[in-house]
Amino acid sequence: MGEYAGALGLLLVALAGVGGLYLVHRATALRPDAVEALPFLSGWEPEQHALSRFHVRWYPATLVFLAFDVEMLFMYPWAVVVAEVGASAVVEMFLFLGVLFVPVVWAWREGALRWV
Repeated sequence: MGEYAGALGLLLVALAGVGGLYLVHRATALRPDAVEALPFLSGWEPEQHALSRFHVRWYPATLVFLAFDVEMLFMYPWAVVVAEVGASAVVEMFLFLGVLFVPVVWAWREGALRWV
C-alpha cells in the first residue's frame, strides 16, 4: 500500500482542487434570466433541437478524421525510435498506414471528400 500513497495523495489533491473550483463557481456565478440562458443566437429562439440528427455525410468525414488522427498519434513515437529499430519499424508503419488507408478509400468512394 505504501507504493500507492503518492498516487492516492495526488488523486485526493486533484479531487479537492476540482471540488474547490466547482464550489467557487457556484458561489460566484451570475444567474442569467431566461432570454440570456438560451444556448446560442444571442437569445433568439432555436430553430431545431440541440440534439437533432446530423446529416449522414458527416459520418464518413468523421471516419476520415479518425483515420488521420490515429495515424498521427502513432507516428510521433514511431519517428523517435525508427532509427534504433531499423527496417522492421518502417515495414510495420507502412502496414499500419495501409490499414488506416482503407477507411479513407471507402470514404472517398462514398463521396465524403466532396462537399458540393
